[in-house]
This record gives sequence, structure tokens and C-alpha cells, in this order.
Amino acid sequence: MVLSPGARIEDAINRRMIPRLREAGQVPTIIPFTGYGSSRFVRVLARTVMHDPTKEATDRTREGRLEGQRGWRSFAGTYVGMLPVEITAGGVTIQTKSDRSGYIDVVIRKHGLEPGWQDVTIRAISGDVAEAPVNILAPDVKYGLISDIDDTVMVTYLPRAFIAAWNTFVKHTATRQPVQGMAELYRELQDRHPGMPVFYLSTGAWNVVPTLTRFLQANKYPDGPMLMTDWGPTNTGWFRSGQEHKRTQMRRLAIEFPKIKWILVGDDGQHDPMLYREMAREHPEHVRAILIRQLNPTEQFLAHGTFDELYHPDTPVEDELDRPVPFLEAPDGFELMAKLPER
Repeated sequence: MVLSPGARIEDAINRRMIPRLREAGQVPTIIPFTGYGSSRFVRVLARTVMHDPTKEATDRTREGRLEGQRGWRSFAGTYVGMLPVEITAGGVTIQTKSDRSGYIDVVIRKHGLEPGWQDVTIRAISGDVAEAPVNILAPDVKYGLISDIDDTVMVTYLPRAFIAAWNTFVKHTATRQPVQGMAELYRELQDRHPGMPVFYLSTGAWNVVPTLTRFLQANKYPDGPMLMTDWGPTNTGWFRSGQEHKRTQMRRLAIEFPKIKWILVGDDGQHDPMLYREMAREHPEHVRAILIRQLNPTEQFLAHGTFDELYHPDTPVEDELDRPVPFLEAPDGFELMAKLPER
């Protein structure tokens, strides 16, 4: 494989850093992410990085209360590419390797795991062992929820470069604010549809998943896999397409769970309305409804530099193709809940 210049530079820096970190006492470790599956398959997600075993992953006060660590710590790590690992899911064990950026993203079939929350064991050749949670969906699940993160479940103003850097690298993660009523909306939808899974789909980096997980749990959002992307160079270029990442993951879920109809939740600060309408027009059989949180004028300005909702010239004019899928808009989760159709 011919790598892009950015990927070659990234790999060269990493190769030099790992021996130095080993000398300093760091060891390869596994950061497990939440996966998902069905009776036919399970998708296992994790990353292998260098870690100082003498340091705690989080900061705590003397009373033991969890404090949000500064976001830059989530990025201050060196990944371990091509690390051999052994993964055991139910009655199946496979051998594989992390990819060149340290990610593990594998599908295991005929695993034998029962529906519900289960654990998959990942063992590295270095001796580190991690348990990765996976949500195995029951065959009778009819509805699922796909949610954006930034400005949908929490306020970060992430699309604007300066604010993104401030929130990610400087600002304490505990100061990020949940969007009013969104957690209650998601729990209401799960009450209406028992067993409904929640997937969090974002263009943010995998590095911040542990921080986001703590945020979602602290604010009583449902547990669920986070389908993120990598901010580093790709094999073919310097930058990744966030829009294409979301398209790919939504279509993948539609293929993996052909009987599930999805509720798509996002905000109007960037591309969610366009992407969700595109999904509904192309695959109306897979979309139950689209719920859009409307940003206020200040949030709109911080998101893309204007006080108006972002205009998408490629968004088709509304016609009969849009009518089968409800498209609901409101400024917060409580008002979206009020607009939901009856059970």
C-alpha cells in the first residue's frame, strides 16, 4: 500500500516515540470502545496506545468525585500500530492486529452471545487485557436511534475551528453543557420502544470517547456505541470527510440491521438535515423519523459564521419523497418530545 505523505510522517514520528516511551516505563495498553451486534455478528472496537501505568486515567478530588480532565489529555498519547491481539467473543477466538493507527475494528461471526449487554475480551501480545462492552440486539428489535453529539446532546460549538480547539484541548470536559431535554427525549423513546439501541454518530475523534462516555453517563443519556472518526492523516490524504463518515456509518447500520427503522437526531448547525434527508429519500424503508435541534442565533454564528441556518444548495426541494418520513424541528429535547406523534 502506498501511503500519503501525511501518513508516512505520522508513522515515522510514532516509530521514534515508542522506544523512548518504553524506556520511560510506558507499555502498550488497550482502550476498549463500545461495540454492537446481532445473533449473526458482533463488531468489536478498541485502540492500542502507549500508557504510563503509574498514572490514573482520570483526576479525582479528595472526596472521590470524578472531575472532568482537560481535553488535551485525550490526545496526548502515542498509538501502537500493528499490535497483535487475541479477541474472544462468546465461543469464538480470533487473532488479528491493530491497524497502522492503532485501531481495532473487526467483525466476528457465529459468536453465540445472547441478546443484551455482553463483554468481549481483548488480549494484547504485551499482556494487557481489556473487556469491551457490546450490545447484542434481539431479533425482534424494530426501532433504533442514531444521534449526532456536538450541539445535539451537548453544547461544544465544535465546527468552528477556534472553539473546537478550545473545547478539545483546553477547556475542562466537566464544563460542557448538555442540551436541555435531550436525555429525557431519548429515554422516552426507549420507553416507547423497549430494547431500542442508541448509536452516537460523530465526526469527532476516537481519542475523546472515554471523556464523552463519562459525560453521557453523568447526564443520564442511554449507553450506546460511539461511531467516531480519526483526525490524523488517512492512507490517501491529509484530511477526512466528516460527511462521508456519517453517510457510510448510517448505510452500514441499515445493511447490518435491515429490519430496524431508524430515528435520526441531529442539529441544524452543519450538515445533519441534508444528510438525514438524503438517507430518508434513498432508503425510506429504514428511516422512521428525523428530529432536528434548532440552534439559537449565537450557536449558529459560532457553528459556521452566520446567524442563519446553514444553506445547503444540494438539498433537494421538498416534495412527495419527503412526506413518508416525519421531519420535526425544535430548539431542545423537551419541545421535540412534545412534537412526537402518539405511540
